[in-house]
Amino acid sequence: MTGALFQAFIYLCAAVIAVPLAKRLGLGSVLGYLLAGIVIGPVSGLVGSETQAIQHVAEFGVVMMLFLVGLELQPRLLWEMRHRLFGLGGLQVVLTSALITGLGMLLKQPWETALTIGMILSLSSTAIVLQTLSEKGLNDSEGGRTAFSVLLFQDLAVIPMLAVIPLLAVAVSGEPAAGAASHESFTLVANLNGAERGAVMLAAIGLVLVGGHYMARPLFRYIASSRLREIFTAFALLLVIGIALLMTLVELSPALGTFLAGMVLANSEFRHELESDIEPFKGLLLGLFFITVGAGIDFAVLFDDFARIMALTVAVIILKGGVLYLLGLLFGLPSRSRWLLTLSLAQAGEFGFVLLSFSQQINALPAELLSKLSLVVALSMLLTPGLFLIYDRFAQSLPAKTKAKESGPIDTHGEVIVAGSGRFGQVVNRLLMASGVKTVVLDYEIAMIDMLGKFGIHSFYGDASRPDLLIAAGVESAKAVVIAIDDRQRAVEMTRFIKRNYPHVKVLARAYDVNHLYLLRQAGVDVAVRELFDASLSTGKEVLKALGLHPYRVEKMATAFRHHDEVGLNDLYGEWDEHQSISENKAILARAREHGKTLSSMLESDRTQFSAHSSRGWTPTETPAKKNDAEETGQ
Repeated sequence: MTGALFQAFIYLCAAVIAVPLAKRLGLGSVLGYLLAGIVIGPVSGLVGSETQAIQHVAEFGVVMMLFLVGLELQPRLLWEMRHRLFGLGGLQVVLTSALITGLGMLLKQPWETALTIGMILSLSSTAIVLQTLSEKGLNDSEGGRTAFSVLLFQDLAVIPMLAVIPLLAVAVSGEPAAGAASHESFTLVANLNGAERGAVMLAAIGLVLVGGHYMARPLFRYIASSRLREIFTAFALLLVIGIALLMTLVELSPALGTFLAGMVLANSEFRHELESDIEPFKGLLLGLFFITVGAGIDFAVLFDDFARIMALTVAVIILKGGVLYLLGLLFGLPSRSRWLLTLSLAQAGEFGFVLLSFSQQINALPAELLSKLSLVVALSMLLTPGLFLIYDRFAQSLPAKTKAKESGPIDTHGEVIVAGSGRFGQVVNRLLMASGVKTVVLDYEIAMIDMLGKFGIHSFYGDASRPDLLIAAGVESAKAVVIAIDDRQRAVEMTRFIKRNYPHVKVLARAYDVNHLYLLRQAGVDVAVRELFDASLSTGKEVLKALGLHPYRVEKMATAFRHHDEVGLNDLYGEWDEHQSISENKAILARAREHGKTLSSMLESDRTQFSAHSSRGWTPTETPAKKNDAEETGQ
């Protein structure tokens, strides 16, 4: 127990120190994690043989990341990117594998071994690339979307590679691949022929798609009705882990399965809540994975053959980069997007470690070559943040398509986020939607979400006061946030968070009373509206009309009352103390009595003036609507 706690302390300590420092230096979080791993592993020796076991656990962060990517990618968008997914992605894997195979044969390797190496090194790092693209805000650029298409095809390509590598191992040795049986004993397709294996794989994919669409949502509604956040989080993790396990049992990529599940749930009202619940686990596991990559670098092997290993690493980066650049030209990418694609995917990736481990189990590659290839994969990943820095340095000088093409709108985000879909929020949202404003509605009541859905109003489940949920809903790109939740304290905290981190976003909030309004002002709200003020004022106007007052006079008095109230609120704010009740604040009470006398005098003066005009036979010009009102009140 003590040993496990010590290891956890070392890993977390390294991350907490190295990552903020790397970010401050402009190096990015990924390079910070990698350097932290190098320091606690090869340099200081604080961690050792357990790193490989931890890495297998940390690889689950990649699975979670693909689930979150699927949540952001609707099926329609996937269909739109099919040409680059299969065309550009397929050509990249085939051409890179072929060129590295040729290079391996030039270095006197058997063609079977060279082809195995080519397939392994043709894959790029999904974890590093998507994490860095997200940090730099490049996910929705043309280059970012193209890079994602290639990465997604690479994840698909792992499946046939797992089938082909054992055949290559048999071709080299002439005997059944050692370890293959043990590898397959944990699967459901171990003793099936090709057709049966394919049918089982398709059935598993169909189960994920159909189950995600028809079964997951009712289960999420049932869990959400308990209003226990930890249970919702537990079910979200259960869903991801269960799908990953199913894919593993049928020898498919767990990342592929969770990606498909995320894509099925992309239009679900639970999407944002799933994102915010899974994101922390994904971030920690990915960070841990990067640390283990750095800690796993064997400097003894590296320095024993430093020149050759570095040459191979650089050769892989140059060769892959060359293929990507040429494919970018072939597919008509603009210069900036082409360079982003080239520099972001030039490295080897984490699936390379998976395939190397598999190759070791079945004796597909010599042990000495495996250790060197592991170094090539790790070093290329270590150099990737530097390639992004090169892009950052020179991207501004590269021509690009128009801004609209380079960073198109995010379909799942809107101009306005409406937090709360009760009576107040519904009216606001209906007006905005009728005016052509795209909104994202968040609410914590699943019954309310279901009810609004029957009227064609799509909303998302989740606690809108949570910062991670606001970020998932696109607060950074929103123009305004309407806070219409009942909890006064959470409304204040939301306002404070948004104005502190996203000062460009306008915050408009419903205030419960004057004290709440002042708390919202203190938090930085742009507009605070007391929830009953307008309704009460409208009711008061109708009462005055019912008492026989002329509609024109009523409107004038109401306008004067509103203006006086606003002036009074601004004046009393200077005397307000958040730690003292308004009813006990003597300064506010005294000033409020003064304002009350001023209001009475002002309205009395208006009444006298109106009566004088009426005695001379003057009647204000009225609109037809007001004439009807006058007739109804007997004027």
